[in-house]
Amino acid sequence: MWRRLFCAVALVATGMPAGAAFADEGIQTVRPPANPTVANATGTRPRICLALSGGGARGYAHIGVLKELEALRVPIDCIAGTSMGAIIGGLYASGISAAELEKTLSGIDLTDVAFDREARSEQPQMVRKDNLDYPIGLPLGFGRDGVHSAGGLVQGNRLLALLQKHTSRLPGDVSFDDLPVPFRAVATDIETGSMVVLREGSLPLAMRASMAVPGLFSPVVMDQRTLVDGGIVNNLPIDVARQMGAQVVIAIDIGTPLKSADELTSMASITQQMIGVLINQNARRQKDQLGVSDVLLQPDLSGIAFTDFAESGKSIAAGAAAIQRAQAQISALSLAPDAWSEYHASRNEHAYLPNGTKIDRVEIATNGNVPAKRVKEVLRAKPGDVYDPVQIDRDLAMLNSANDFESVSHTLTGPDGDRVLQVTANSKSWGPNFLLFGLGVSSNFGGEGAFTLRVGHRMPWITQGGLAWHNDVVLGSRDLMLRTELRQPVFSVDGLYLAPFASFKRNQADIYNDSVSDTLPIAKFQQREMRAGLNAGLPLGKLGEVRAGVARVNTSYASLMAPELYAADDAASSVQRTFSTSQTVGRVEVEIDQLDDALFPRHGYYVNGYTEMALDQTEGKYNTARIRTLWAESIGRHSLNAAFEAGGLFGKTGTTAFPFSLGGFQHLAAYAQDQFSGQYVMYGRLTYLAQLKRFNSGAVRSLFAGTSLEAGNVWNRRSDFGQGPWRTSTSAFLGATTPLGPLYLGVAAAPGGTHNVYLQVGNQF
Repeated sequence: MWRRLFCAVALVATGMPAGAAFADEGIQTVRPPANPTVANATGTRPRICLALSGGGARGYAHIGVLKELEALRVPIDCIAGTSMGAIIGGLYASGISAAELEKTLSGIDLTDVAFDREARSEQPQMVRKDNLDYPIGLPLGFGRDGVHSAGGLVQGNRLLALLQKHTSRLPGDVSFDDLPVPFRAVATDIETGSMVVLREGSLPLAMRASMAVPGLFSPVVMDQRTLVDGGIVNNLPIDVARQMGAQVVIAIDIGTPLKSADELTSMASITQQMIGVLINQNARRQKDQLGVSDVLLQPDLSGIAFTDFAESGKSIAAGAAAIQRAQAQISALSLAPDAWSEYHASRNEHAYLPNGTKIDRVEIATNGNVPAKRVKEVLRAKPGDVYDPVQIDRDLAMLNSANDFESVSHTLTGPDGDRVLQVTANSKSWGPNFLLFGLGVSSNFGGEGAFTLRVGHRMPWITQGGLAWHNDVVLGSRDLMLRTELRQPVFSVDGLYLAPFASFKRNQADIYNDSVSDTLPIAKFQQREMRAGLNAGLPLGKLGEVRAGVARVNTSYASLMAPELYAADDAASSVQRTFSTSQTVGRVEVEIDQLDDALFPRHGYYVNGYTEMALDQTEGKYNTARIRTLWAESIGRHSLNAAFEAGGLFGKTGTTAFPFSLGGFQHLAAYAQDQFSGQYVMYGRLTYLAQLKRFNSGAVRSLFAGTSLEAGNVWNRRSDFGQGPWRTSTSAFLGATTPLGPLYLGVAAAPGGTHNVYLQVGNQF
């Protein structure tokens, strides 16, 4: 990712002119009309073209410009756009009015679209669980040729689907000269550093390629070229507009201004500044080509950043204000009402697909390990069906939600009678082995704390039948866990599966005397568990999943305290110091996850419950059951969530197993991590959260403040379960979503003077 980014920067830094490779790299150039003055509504007025620059969310200003040009009856004969300028320009050129653009885009959270954020409820349970356990969103994998990362942090699938939805009337092999407004999109060939002017083919794919910001969005492959954001070589394509026959160019520059030296406080900001310098240089060269009859608009977008999609209203207003400041010059280009009507009537619309266009053939192209039949399973469109791009994108979105592919797109090409629906599905380029990461760090700033590192390995589609291999490793100061599992779908990838597995787990359990307020354990144990077995899993629609299976379990406990410490404490001496048992168990587990966010849920609920019963009559057998729930609801920026947990041993038990624990953040925060362990647990928590700020860029996505009330305990006798004594804790904290997962800084207190100041990184509830 970074190598590609710096490669692109280096190519521009050599000083190569923005269009140096335009004609000699095999790129089709624009064919301007022999007489530009005849390609308009009146035959006498000048040919007017827009040059729309890139600038991310600042590009909403282009909509404000277009609205004012329409209000002033200024005709647009062609558009050349780069990056966000290509998005707005391409949609407008396809026949969408400025008012429709404002209504469509302002009603969508483009932050979520641009960054591929989708509703968790649409994801398979396996993906939701991985998001919960491994919140560090680092797309990393490896294969025979080493370790790889994705071409971008974002694959841009939701953006492409949005563009396809709003250009659905156009075929995938259209000439951009045949659009209602002729159009060009500017991109960069990342391998050669040359400018590529896209003039035909799939309009949504061209717009997506022009906005493929290196390192952020993955590149787009078109005609065997790897394309990224055109802003690297030409952010304000005035020369492209001129080659389309423009006699008057209206150039709208919405590029991000450079920062002052005191704002450059990190390597990332300096790198961004360097790219900004190069983009500003190529934009300045383009501005030098403007003549006296041309118009340069530079909307005042102060305080609006590249990713501030939520500020669409301000950006649109800034674009409109820029036209008003230049109204004297712009008004000279306006048409009389009759000429304006004639201009609109002359717009070319023969490129549109006829109503009721049918699919004659379906072609599916995939690469990598995922077979084409995976696409066929979700694609309902068949030969003879009426082409419905919205439904097709909805079907293909299932593949993106399931993380099967890096990108999935479709086009409808060919003449009437031989319309071909072409679906292209690209497997993830950084596989076939994928790595997941999670981190947990807890500290009370008094020398006590714990850490946990989680590493997951996923190898999907080992066979054409969908066999997958899952490995999970937990390395912590108190815990060690290794688990391996194979998953084989039985009937379909999205249905019933069989999963043989094996695991090893080791953790420390501290036993305290409940009858007094001791702060030191009466016993310390190291618990070990090894199990191997077979599970069957069945998705419960989009709600969650149920798993059932059998396993052979070996459990052992060994004391970590010196024998003389037991002799000195009557309560400690009653605790068995060593224990081991082997038994065959049956287990049923249900997990339902409808939380809207794995880190800081504001809506939805989560339920996980299991029961495990011994199937043989071995000495020391034991049965366990547990349920955990979380509910969240919000009004505006205020959220309330409630958690509950209960579990214990049941039936005839002959064990000193301590499977449950409390203590630590969101588990009685005033006490040490896992301070209390026992055979029975009951716990509840009520938390209030206030969202202080939401950021569209940077390391922190959201900032919260909160407070919580907690109560619960663990017991070692069934007769004591739920009877008290109850331990309580109250805490207040600040929280933030970060690339490492949620981060909390808070203070907690409990009766008796117990208190804790804590820093917590990682997701747990």
